[in-house]
Amino acid sequence: VVNRVKPHTSFRGASESGLVKMIAVGLGKQRGADSCHALGFARMAEHVVAMAKVALARERILFGIGIVENALDRPMKLAAVPAREIVARDAELLALAKANMPRIPFDPMDVLVVDRMGKEFSGTGMDPNITGRYTTPYASGGPRIEKLVVLDLTDATHGNGLGVGLADFTTRRLVDRLDLTAMYANALTSTVVVPVRIPATLDTDREAIQAAVKTCGAGDRSRVRLVRVPNTLHLEELWISEALLGEARANPAIAVLGEPEPMRFDGEARLANAWEGVER
Repeated sequence: VVNRVKPHTSFRGASESGLVKMIAVGLGKQRGADSCHALGFARMAEHVVAMAKVALARERILFGIGIVENALDRPMKLAAVPAREIVARDAELLALAKANMPRIPFDPMDVLVVDRMGKEFSGTGMDPNITGRYTTPYASGGPRIEKLVVLDLTDATHGNGLGVGLADFTTRRLVDRLDLTAMYANALTSTVVVPVRIPATLDTDREAIQAAVKTCGAGDRSRVRLVRVPNTLHLEELWISEALLGEARANPAIAVLGEPEPMRFDGEARLANAWEGVER
């Protein structure tokens, strides 16, 4: 059994997304997922471990390989775990994963702009552990964000925009690409429907960002605490508003790479790609 070990997006427990979940849900395919989610996320931490223990007792599982990634989305630890130790070691690897996950180093934020969401970044499209926006009350953590904007989907997510419902504003471009059948199948299996709701939809990137700034509650809009990220997995470089510049310069963990400049939009009011090597 092989899986990446990381914090779950919808519940907290000794084991979240890792080897235990792969045994209970991954090896069980859709029926395993449906059974594990049937009673909702309030007892998910208990059920995922109980189901894994049944499978470990009955099936010929020899060992697991747990992969822990660093904040740059690269493997930092590979752990080969005998079957009898999987439940205990999964919890240890989860603690290591939580300590090394990426974070946005500003809290609170008036506006967070996410260029693209997709399943390759998080099962919820935009990782709630990064945005602080969760699909259930059984998980928490992350920054305080007044308004969240998501501009587009990745090609690799094939229209599955699960998680778009966690945003306050999005674009017509993103909504037109949604595969509602895939999204609803995902939501019905998980029993959580919040992430498939469609947020306020604006025609262009510029209008979506303007709407977020207008409604974020900042008394002085020239001092809006705005952060822009390419997605919620790759946070090596961020764009920040001028209001955050002093805070960034005072943080020894941050290197300021340039001076303030206006947001750049093309002729269709689409935000210009600011990320070297990242497709838009």
